[in-house]
Amino acid sequence: MQNNVKTVALMAFMGALLVLVGGAIGGRGGLWIGLGIAFVMNMGAYFFSDKLALRSSRAVPIPEGELPEVRQMVAELASAENMPMPALYYIDSPQPNAFATGRNPSHAAVAVTKGILQMMSYEELRGVLAHELAHVKNRDILIGSIAATMAAALTFVTRMSLFRGGNRDNPLGAIVGLLSLILAPIAAMLIRSAISRAREYQADASGARATGDPMALASALAKLESGTARHPMQVSEAYSALFIADPLKAFNMRSMGKLFSTHPPIPDRVARLQEMARR
Repeated sequence: MQNNVKTVALMAFMGALLVLVGGAIGGRGGLWIGLGIAFVMNMGAYFFSDKLALRSSRAVPIPEGELPEVRQMVAELASAENMPMPALYYIDSPQPNAFATGRNPSHAAVAVTKGILQMMSYEELRGVLAHELAHVKNRDILIGSIAATMAAALTFVTRMSLFRGGNRDNPLGAIVGLLSLILAPIAAMLIRSAISRAREYQADASGARATGDPMALASALAKLESGTARHPMQVSEAYSALFIADPLKAFNMRSMGKLFSTHPPIPDRVARLQEMARR
C-alpha cells in the first residue's frame, strides 16, 4: 500500500511539474503539442513493449515440453492470481536475471536467462517468477508508460523553448527559461526513476505474498546482486528497468547514483523482505 501511495504521489507531482513548467515555458499550445507527441511515441512503445523488450534481450520462445518445471511454476502462480498463462521466453545469457512485459495480463510474457535457471533453487526461482507476475498484475508497464510520456513531454516543451529563443526582452525570463531547460528534464528523470523503484518494491511485496515465502525471494535477490555484476548482458538501456535486477550493472552505467537508478539497492530490498518475513 505504501508503495502504491508513493507512486500516485510521484505521478501527481510529475503531472503538476509538467503543467506548471511546460505551461510557463512553452505556453498552453506548446504544452499540448509536447504532450501529444510524447503520448503517441510512448503509447506505441506501450502496445508493442513485449515485442520490443523481447527482441532487445534476444529472447526466444520456450517450446512446449521444454523447461517443464518453469512452465508448471508459472502456471500455478498465474492460476493462483487469476491471471492467464503468460508466454514464456528464454535468454541464452550466463547472467542470472528475468523480466516480465506486456500491456496487460492477457498480453504478457515472462523471460528467464540461462544463468538464473542454473543459479536458483526451486524456491528462489519461484519467488522470482512471482515477482515478475506481480509486475503484470499491478499494470506496471502502463504506469511506466504514463510516467515516460509525461517526462518526454516536459523535455520536449523545454527544448522547444530553447529553439524559439525564449523571451529576449526579459533577461530574468530568459534566465528562468534556461534553468528550467536544465532542471526540469532532470527532475522528470528523477521522478520517473523513483516511480520505477517504488514499483520494484511493490512487486517484491506482492510476489512474496503470492508465494508465502519472503525469504526465498530475499535469497534470490542476494544471488542476483553478485551474479549481475559478474556476468555482463547486452540489452538496450531503454528496457533494462524491466528486469528484476539491473542487467547493466556490470557496465557501471549507473554512475550518477541511486537517485537516477531504476532499481532500488538490493540490500534494501532484502531488508524489506526480511522484515516482511518477521511480521
